[in-house]
Amino acid sequence: MRKYFAFVLFSLMGSVLAQTVPNKAHENAIKEINQKEKMYGAMAKQIWNYAEVGYQEVKSSALLQQQLQKEGFKVQAGVAEIPTAFVATFGEGKPVIGILGEFDALPGLSQDSIPVKKAIGGIAGHACGHHLFGVASMASAIAVKNWLVQSGHKGTIRFYGTPAEEGGAGKIYMVREGLFNDVDVVLHWHPGDGNSANSSSSLANKSAKFRFHGISAHAAGAPDRGRSALDGVEVMNYAVNMMREHVPSASRIHYVITNGGKAPNVVPDFAEVYYTIRHPSRQYVVSIWERVQKAAQGAALATGTTVEEEVISGVHELLPNEVLSQVMHRNLKTVGGVKYTPEEVKFAEQISTSQGMGIREIMSAAEVDPLATEGGGGGSTDVGDVSWNVPTVGLRTATWVPGTPAHSWQAVAAGGMSIGRKGMMVAAKTLAMTAIDLFENEKTIADAKAEFDKRRGADFKYNALIGNRKPALNYRD
Repeated sequence: MRKYFAFVLFSLMGSVLAQTVPNKAHENAIKEINQKEKMYGAMAKQIWNYAEVGYQEVKSSALLQQQLQKEGFKVQAGVAEIPTAFVATFGEGKPVIGILGEFDALPGLSQDSIPVKKAIGGIAGHACGHHLFGVASMASAIAVKNWLVQSGHKGTIRFYGTPAEEGGAGKIYMVREGLFNDVDVVLHWHPGDGNSANSSSSLANKSAKFRFHGISAHAAGAPDRGRSALDGVEVMNYAVNMMREHVPSASRIHYVITNGGKAPNVVPDFAEVYYTIRHPSRQYVVSIWERVQKAAQGAALATGTTVEEEVISGVHELLPNEVLSQVMHRNLKTVGGVKYTPEEVKFAEQISTSQGMGIREIMSAAEVDPLATEGGGGGSTDVGDVSWNVPTVGLRTATWVPGTPAHSWQAVAAGGMSIGRKGMMVAAKTLAMTAIDLFENEKTIADAKAEFDKRRGADFKYNALIGNRKPALNYRD
């Protein structure tokens, strides 16, 4: 018994030492990223200013590509029939570690980097922090590249420039094109209001635009001659809203009427509604979607109109990987969270009083959440499709004031000033350290692949929820 406890104690000490003894490779990566902090911060602010929406991120994509080329990466631009998608590669041989970077903004969320609501004249804003996402991921890839050179270690680091995460699902087309086929592990991160590296899932989703066509007529002089396309949209919406009671409780149904006609005295011959359906399981998304399609067809029949459907996006839920999450969590704990200056505290306090926020303590930005292996967030991401094809792991860092919801003006404001940039640096360091650990320990990669295969199941076959459609390059038009 004593021998057993001695063995356990020795093992625990070894585990603690493995986490606390300074790692020279990690130290060098952190030092390099710190030295380039001003440059990376300036690049993030530049992309924040561009605020380009999905598939229109021409300047944002070019900025990242130019820096990676300058650092010696071989860049393949315009991949998967997407002008702003690219792959940047350095090194050779196995293992191949991929790092994802995003850079698209959200429409209708222009905001200055101040703690009160004030648009700055643009049509979009980085309310999900993808300007930070792309730059931090690039910074980590560059740091890993330099470590490969200095250490002489074999392997390949690959940066994926992935457009249109917000509803356009750019990664799905890259997956479908086979651009991840030779990758061993994929790393990613996302801005947030806290620091965590959980092995949790997300919501699968599917979205489409339903376009109704009717007959124009004078709304007062000859209403009997008209068939309102807007009536079709409204009947569809009513039917779907009645359906909400009869779907699984974890489901989410969202829609916006993107075109309801041009003048009230003209019976509209065209109207359009944009739908998104979500659920923790893609199988339920597919079954609910079939019912939404029937609601559209029934609405057209009831109103004497016709309807056509264009699928815009459809993503799998994230497939967790606990082996990789443990490595990522350990490194996040080493890096630590975001510490505010007195000026940043003042900014955060003002932000936290807006919109009834302040759910979390402001100073919790400095903390790292415990590792959780269950549950999932309320959002969706096309990283889900990547995760069903390659073992994938991610983290979140506090780029926003704790309590801030994504897709808000508060997120845009914090992302455009020092609070956002500090969270970005935490992510860059954690990603770089995790990639280095994987290059140095291929057994971890093998264990991650074994878990990946078990979670997917032997009979799994990937089918994109978007079908065979080409990239929806004009979905933001």
